[in-house]
Amino acid sequence: MASSCQEFEVVVHTSPDPASGTYSLLRLSLIGSEGETPPLTVNEADQHLVPGSSCVVRVRPSGTLGRLLLVRLRLEPRPGFPDLDWHCRRVEVRRLADGQAEQEGAGPEDPEVEAFMCERWLRSADGDMELRSGEMCLLSEETEEKLRQQRSGQLQRQQERIRWRCFVDGAPHCVDVSSLSELDPNLRYGHQSAVDLQYLRGFTGRVDSWTSFTELQTLFALNAKNNHIAKYVQAHWRDDWFFGYQCVNGCNPLLLRRTRLLPPRLAVTPDMLRPFLPEGSSLEQELERGSVYLLDYELLDGVPANVVNGRQTFLCAPLCLLHLDGRGRLQPVAIQLQQTPGPHNPVFLPSDPACDWLLAKMWVQCCDFQCHQLVSHYLQTHMLGELCCTATLRQLPEVHPLHQLLMPHVRSSLQINVQARASLLAANGVFDKAIGCGLEAVPVVLSRAAARLRYRSLCVPDDVADRGVDQLPHSLYAQDALRVWDALHRFVSGWIDLFYAADEQVQVDCELQNWIREIHTHGFNQPDSGFPQCFQTKAEVSRFVTALVFCCSALHAAVNFSQLDFSLWMPNRPAAMFRPPPQEKGGVTEADLLSLLPDVGSSCSVLATLTLLAQPSRDFVSLCDYQDAAFRSGAPRRLVEDVQAELRAISDDITERNRKLELPYPYLCPTNIENSVAI
Repeated sequence: MASSCQEFEVVVHTSPDPASGTYSLLRLSLIGSEGETPPLTVNEADQHLVPGSSCVVRVRPSGTLGRLLLVRLRLEPRPGFPDLDWHCRRVEVRRLADGQAEQEGAGPEDPEVEAFMCERWLRSADGDMELRSGEMCLLSEETEEKLRQQRSGQLQRQQERIRWRCFVDGAPHCVDVSSLSELDPNLRYGHQSAVDLQYLRGFTGRVDSWTSFTELQTLFALNAKNNHIAKYVQAHWRDDWFFGYQCVNGCNPLLLRRTRLLPPRLAVTPDMLRPFLPEGSSLEQELERGSVYLLDYELLDGVPANVVNGRQTFLCAPLCLLHLDGRGRLQPVAIQLQQTPGPHNPVFLPSDPACDWLLAKMWVQCCDFQCHQLVSHYLQTHMLGELCCTATLRQLPEVHPLHQLLMPHVRSSLQINVQARASLLAANGVFDKAIGCGLEAVPVVLSRAAARLRYRSLCVPDDVADRGVDQLPHSLYAQDALRVWDALHRFVSGWIDLFYAADEQVQVDCELQNWIREIHTHGFNQPDSGFPQCFQTKAEVSRFVTALVFCCSALHAAVNFSQLDFSLWMPNRPAAMFRPPPQEKGGVTEADLLSLLPDVGSSCSVLATLTLLAQPSRDFVSLCDYQDAAFRSGAPRRLVEDVQAELRAISDDITERNRKLELPYPYLCPTNIENSVAI
């Protein structure tokens, strides 16, 4: 839009939400390729920035603007009135031709109208904010020097406002924010869930042990009254096949790995396992066949255990061997509770006394609870999302196509993680008060896990193939994860193709390269981690971005929204154990099992937390349901429509499959996947 000395009509739209308005004065300037207008006040006289309003002002430049490039906005507190934030929806600018001076009310359908989308909060403390119209583009495509400067200036301001902090040495860094009041309002969100905790709250003061499994059943009956999966867990938690089922379809399906060579730390012999293998076969043959799987909790070896309600808890680092039987079911066949073999570290077998074998499986599940919460859940979804979000805000300007693609998936991670560090992972939080890995253990586990994490483990096709779970007949997580990954990868690759014509454009995109370099520097920078430090090809960008989107949406759905179902019957996944792991066989009774379990109060505290975390928000946004302006028209809209159609087809298939299953797997049905880490 070019101009000489002429008049513009500007319409400023306030968002309709009841809290969007402000008393503050709004100053506005138009910036062109050849000049700019001095600030004028938009809301004077009878015009006010009230929710849903449109304020109209006329702007007559004193000189030539050239091509209109930017609209600059600034809030200033009105004397005597509260300094309220304001949510701007958009600004529309129309150049008035001769004879139009008395016509008012620009409309977005008018070809002379240029829309400057905003859809964000403005604060007086933030100073000037500049809006630009037009489509997303790479830095190399910017032809106007002022737009290049605006792009660079935006990043400079973001880097001043948004800084890194080390939460745990050796783990990915987090944003340098201690409370929600410090967080930019555009990075906050409202989370409302309908959750009923009345059947748990009354127990929090009880520090004694459960008196019987009947007492536990009474608690369970009221809290699981509408939970079919939890009831199934309670009915089958002692069964070996169900123990194996949980390794591939429970709330932590990321640890099980096929092994063709037993670790020397596991003191099993072929004769020891022969009764649990097919007749005529041997351990060597089953290893070669690929039917032997391993759970290894070496990560927890030597980790300090918590003190809960004045009682010492205990941790161990089990090795658990499983065998894929002729019916396609994984059966545990050996459990060693400590990493170092020895006479006081027996190998437990299915042929041992029933209580001994059940206790060994409970120990494995307790250790799995720790690794699930801190590694599969917090590190691989929450911390990864925050790492990506912080780097995106600091290194990718809003007009960059990857900023627009990623922010709907990672924006909420800052708020939820700030809240987690201030509550769940803080003094007097649930980790401090009720879980085996207390506050002293959290940094040990996170730093060890971060050092061991490999990039391939975040890429679903590589991960499930490397662990040998892609071909397991009943691995519903792997089956569903692969389909969702493929749909997301096609969408992301299409998005990359829209903006990068060739690999060379990737290589010269300094914003993109600074972004991945920052993620590597502040994230997973172990020399052998496999995480990229730079990008050479479009395919590399597509793979990395798909991994981020998957982890912040689908993986989080799988490991978060499943956890209450498998933990509501507390003995199935104890959060802590109150006696040391047994050093010999034959001395455990049913009553002993109860004395090992968490006390009443800490049990209910953990269950209350899991109940809150397992509830989708009332303003739930499903996977790839994009609301931002960047996705509403043209080729981006067509890409969104295609991936949404593919996700609907996957949802229909999973829903139909689950109807036929006694125990459904609903967590990766796309309609159940939230677009981001929002809880």
